[in-house]
Amino acid sequence: MKHAYLARLSLDKMDSMPLHRQLFLQLRDCILQAILKPETRLPSSRLLANDLGISRNTVLSAFDQLAAEGYITSRIGAGSYITDNLPEQALRPEKDIRDTPLKSRNIRLSQQAQALYLAKQKPPYRQGPFSPGLPELDRFPFAIWARLLAKHWRQPKPEYLCENPVGGSIALREALADYLGQTRAVKCKPEQVIILSGSQQAIHLVIKAFAENNDPVLMEDPGYPGTLTSILAAGARPVPVPVDDEGFSLTHAQNLAPDARLACLSPSHQYPLGPTMSLRRRLDILNWAKANDAFVLEDDYDSEYRYTGHPISSLQGLDTDNRVLYVGSMSKVMFSGLRIGYLVVPEDLVSVFLALRRDIDGHSPAVAEAALADFISDGHLSSHIRKMRLLYQSRQEMLISLLRQKCRNYLTINQQDCGMHLVAYIDQRIADTRVAGLCNREGVMLRALSSFYQGPSPRNALIIGFAGTDVQKMPQLVNKLAAILKQESKKRTT
Repeated sequence: MKHAYLARLSLDKMDSMPLHRQLFLQLRDCILQAILKPETRLPSSRLLANDLGISRNTVLSAFDQLAAEGYITSRIGAGSYITDNLPEQALRPEKDIRDTPLKSRNIRLSQQAQALYLAKQKPPYRQGPFSPGLPELDRFPFAIWARLLAKHWRQPKPEYLCENPVGGSIALREALADYLGQTRAVKCKPEQVIILSGSQQAIHLVIKAFAENNDPVLMEDPGYPGTLTSILAAGARPVPVPVDDEGFSLTHAQNLAPDARLACLSPSHQYPLGPTMSLRRRLDILNWAKANDAFVLEDDYDSEYRYTGHPISSLQGLDTDNRVLYVGSMSKVMFSGLRIGYLVVPEDLVSVFLALRRDIDGHSPAVAEAALADFISDGHLSSHIRKMRLLYQSRQEMLISLLRQKCRNYLTINQQDCGMHLVAYIDQRIADTRVAGLCNREGVMLRALSSFYQGPSPRNALIIGFAGTDVQKMPQLVNKLAAILKQESKKRTT
């Protein structure tokens, strides 16, 4: 007679896990979930092997493991039985433990984990048409990139395989120091550049270096969500500071947290509102940092894409007192899957940040860094950025034209001098979060501005990316947005 629980056993011969291990784990789960009760006799190894279509030795190996770990006992001449002395706490219900609420399990989390857990939980954001920050991927020079990768993989240097420096490839640090000096007026030596797995890791390290439990950390409001999560992860206290037409409001910051020692800013192109910080405001912030023994995290995420005049020089380039830590990434100028960002730190803090970097992991992948160093040094990155700057400018112009044509009754749109997205303001009576949700269901992946605020009085607007969306697709996408805005507007007037 075939045992009922055998229907639960399913072995995959294509799986890399050995069959005897698969059988052991599945039988063990049947025991722990009380599907197989104590004193239940197991079928013979020959019968079980025949039913499952496997060798008898495979079954015997699984039985031996079950016996060794105390789940079954063998009785001479009588077969194998489920042991009757399993500790009660070893038995578990069939329900996945991940479905159990934390409160019912009485789990005590760290303050940092609790803060992140209690923060606004949002579903993972999917990228697609009109996604803010999504670059044009189809026109990236992948043939050149593949050639450079192949060059370094063909005969990799020994240090690329097992001895990459903690701060990253020396060649890449040299290439970035030269590139940033020419394009962003960043003043640094190669040793001051630390290669990381993205700007988020850089932000995390800076906050970890300067903030302790419950310390106030200034951040822009609205601002980049990753800054908030890094502050919470450090156990620090985020202090949302309003943003005006000149950028981060230092006056508000001083009133809100006069003892703050770290400010997180995006001065060249504030995210997400878009203003460029005035020179007067920049100098005021540097003076504040010097007078208060404070530091400034400068997030320079997409300032290469400036459409009027030359790119604005970095805040770091104006710093004369080693107060600014400069964060950059290849995600916007290349692609996010590359997972390469960088942090430029003051000379006297290099050893500190190398120690913090080492604490996360030993080093970053070296071969991709070597290829990127060549990509930068040979001029391919600058050439690609120049082409994309022209392309993105034309795409922004097309998007604004379509929005003004089809959505003028609902949206107020201003052209952006910089970046990869624009902000379209909506009538306050229409919820931007609802519009964004409806758009996302239709494959229009814009975002709601109000969801980026931490403080009171959020503004109602849509953040619409234009860089990674082909102009031929824009009319259909804008039509979907217009239909949704019209529908929501009617609801508010009826």
